[in-house]
Amino acid sequence: QPKRKAAFGSVGRRIPYRILHLINQDGESLGNMHRAEALKLMDQHGLKLVLLRENAEPPVYRLMTGQQIHEEQLKRAEKKKASPKPGTYIKELSFSSAIAKNDLETKTKQIAEWIEKKYHVKVTIRQAK
Repeated sequence: QPKRKAAFGSVGRRIPYRILHLINQDGESLGNMHRAEALKLMDQHGLKLVLLRENAEPPVYRLMTGQQIHEEQLKRAEKKKASPKPGTYIKELSFSSAIAKNDLETKTKQIAEWIEKKYHVKVTIRQAK
């Protein structure tokens, strides 16, 4: 069974790394430390340890409050929604502001077909001379 990438969230006490780089809840670096020290800090301040960058050497963890974790999850969800999904087609159409009525109707029908097919449509109107 392949190892699944954990979603952003609370890591708790399951830290596979002995040495880690720690950042406090204000974003200040606390430097490299042993996981036992990091867990002790986590308990003292009532915070949670969150993995930020696993492929860094040593891995980067951050102490966060529950509210900070929630806000970060919302931010990441918004970013994921904004990025185009693989397999999504973007159709672009541009025409002049002096377009003939018949041409405009034809292009409007084309846009309607693309929208029906769930394509993203980008329309650019150039100003006529």
